[in-house]
Amino acid sequence: MANMAQAIRMALHYAEENLGVTDIFGEDVGAPLGGVFTCTQGLKTTWNSPLDERGIIGAAMGIAMGGGRPVAEIQFCDYVYNTIDLLKLAGNTCWSSNGDWNLPMVVRTPVGSGIRGSIYHSHSFDATMTHIPGWKVVMPSTPLDAYGLLISACKEQNPVMFLEPKALLRVKGEERIPGEPDDDRALSKLIDAPLGDRSQWVPQWPQLEAYAVPIGKGKLVREGTQVTVVSYGRTLPLCARAAATLADEGLSVEVIDLRSLWPYDWEMIKASVQKTGRVLFVNEDTEVTNFGEHLMRRTVEELFYSLLAAPKLLAGKFLPGIGLADTLEMASVPQQNDITTALRTLAHEQP
Repeated sequence: MANMAQAIRMALHYAEENLGVTDIFGEDVGAPLGGVFTCTQGLKTTWNSPLDERGIIGAAMGIAMGGGRPVAEIQFCDYVYNTIDLLKLAGNTCWSSNGDWNLPMVVRTPVGSGIRGSIYHSHSFDATMTHIPGWKVVMPSTPLDAYGLLISACKEQNPVMFLEPKALLRVKGEERIPGEPDDDRALSKLIDAPLGDRSQWVPQWPQLEAYAVPIGKGKLVREGTQVTVVSYGRTLPLCARAAATLADEGLSVEVIDLRSLWPYDWEMIKASVQKTGRVLFVNEDTEVTNFGEHLMRRTVEELFYSLLAAPKLLAGKFLPGIGLADTLEMASVPQQNDITTALRTLAHEQP
């Protein structure tokens, strides 16, 4: 099975060939590296930008306004914060021009903890990004969803922020990408650049098929009856494993992968909470003004009389950064044991 980095690479190749993507660029995105996480190896429209995040976003806006369809990369989301004013302008272009101007651009950036990146390579960006209207915002938790969401993003007529959980980029999926060969080693030989001299290397792309995950549609990962957990990105697999652990204790947990933060699948959340009466929102962004707090507020406002317990949020600690040591990183953001304990406590809470 492909890992998420390979799935992203295949989706970008499909978008180059079929969806009119004209420029895939950013720091080290082009040859010879093909991206710090190898997500852009072998693609034909890649080029390397200077170390200038504002220049990258500004160039993407200009290319999109000029009729192109760019996919820009910010190497780590920690460095996208100095582009906030430009992201705001990109988000309001269609609205402020009364629909006369579209910006068909995608921005990709790795987010979150899990690789011992310390304070400069471990930030999350989901809460901040959902504060900028005019963008669609997605974050996959599986390679297949990464493939399908990125294809959908490359079809959009206005900006999409594609957040890549860096801890999952090397994790293989459980479902094959449409067109992916059955042999994992065969896929690697086809599309992974060799070590050393790559000057003569050319990828051999499989016959990839159209596959799109609708932006705004969540995924029911596991059905349950006693408590709902809503997550996305790195923490989603942890939630699924926590639910499996609690099943052995006789507790039934429903797991929802939000996949899309804006727009998001409120109808799926609503139906689940009305069934279980309890809900835990989990992500690794800092807990103050967290996106999960918005979901909690809406849950209380609209589903108050369906609740058997107060909605809960499990998120990252409100700290300026994440430490380098394993123990510091793991204490800063939710881990599987934290999720299991929170779900167990919530499931046993009585009105």
